[in-house]
Amino acid sequence: MKLRMIHPLFVASVCTLAACGGGDGDTTSGSSGGPSGDPGPGSTSETPTNSSDPATSNTPTSGPTSGPSTDSDPTPGTTDPSTTQGPTTDTSTDTATTAPDTTTDSGGDDDTLCASQAEGRYFPDDAWFYTDVSKAPITADSNAITQWMVQTMGPGGWGSGSMRIDFSIVAVDAPAGTAKRAFELDPDYYYEPDCDTAPVPLPPGGYVEDYPQDPPDPNNQWAGYDCSGFGDGADCHMIVVSRSEQRLYEIYHATVDAGDNFIGGCEALWPTDAAPGPDGRGQQCTSADAAGFPIAPLLFSAEEVKAGVIDHAIRFILPNTMIRTKKYVYPATHGTNTSGPMTSIPYGGHMRLKADYPVENLKPAAQVVARAMQKYGMYMADGGTIALTAQADVVSCATWAEVDLGPQDLNMLKATDFEVIDHGPTMDVTYDCTRVPLTE
Repeated sequence: MKLRMIHPLFVASVCTLAACGGGDGDTTSGSSGGPSGDPGPGSTSETPTNSSDPATSNTPTSGPTSGPSTDSDPTPGTTDPSTTQGPTTDTSTDTATTAPDTTTDSGGDDDTLCASQAEGRYFPDDAWFYTDVSKAPITADSNAITQWMVQTMGPGGWGSGSMRIDFSIVAVDAPAGTAKRAFELDPDYYYEPDCDTAPVPLPPGGYVEDYPQDPPDPNNQWAGYDCSGFGDGADCHMIVVSRSEQRLYEIYHATVDAGDNFIGGCEALWPTDAAPGPDGRGQQCTSADAAGFPIAPLLFSAEEVKAGVIDHAIRFILPNTMIRTKKYVYPATHGTNTSGPMTSIPYGGHMRLKADYPVENLKPAAQVVARAMQKYGMYMADGGTIALTAQADVVSCATWAEVDLGPQDLNMLKATDFEVIDHGPTMDVTYDCTRVPLTE
């Protein structure tokens, strides 16, 4: 992935400090790279970080990328653009250089640090990740892609063979009035002009992503905003939701170390008062995720599973060798140095669980996730090994133990149980990002 940020280590009262469901011990989950040939996080080598996959060669990759690579690259094929809502090709569309109106609050609970869309969606309802795609047309090569995945990475066709869930990415709600902190840039994870540099509201008691948290006692691995793998190149995603400010702060590779130094790589600041446009942060521009997506709205949380509804699309990742070589498709705006064949899925590829899949055969919590996959699907967002990304419950208002969802509870799902939704023709990865970074 991209930037890293350092946050102060404080302990404040939170709704729940509980063990997260476990990331099964995998490493990095991002694959973003910097512009103009800068390798993105996790995109050029295998790093011992959470759930993502590093790039398979030393050639430049621009945009965040993460995850330990394990292998092969799939990418959905190109299809008739007349059936999709593909992006434009203008690379200079990011003009959001001023802060959004902060006079309204769109949900959330300032009494806790819980950041969950169970309390209300982060973005307006017309955002692409909230679109019901249960009847959307599929690509002409959908079947070829999913069969290739299973043949290449059996038995399930996912990065580790079977579909697993990582629970290591944390999202923190910043109460109104939270003081902001500037961060020192880590030049190895900062890509200009892709990345922003605005100060971040860091509430006491929050956390940054750390190595996959494995049950039964993961909390002893957490250290607030201090990412234990920062020095080793871990993704260390830092995500702060500021509903009162109508902003989402996401940093690839961030930490607030033991000396209270706040360090970060690539920040992506998302105004949440409007849905991301068709060109996102700009064509060829990365974010804290290699595909150029916001991460938070694609994470599913224990609060949502407890409520019985995940009302949005889900994030998934694959090894760089399973992602089509240097291609991406709408709504992605960026890709990395991937090496998959034309029968693999590209960055931004959108998979939907088939309507006739017997969801009732899954345990209740897993059924909630599967139904979201049937209605909204899941988007290929980054490079890595563990397919699905759930939100950590280290600071939350529900726990994964409480809802009874673990790392292996969706391992029955095979790639061939899914279809690839048609989003138009793929685009070549050039890393030619044109935008004005946000500084405040």
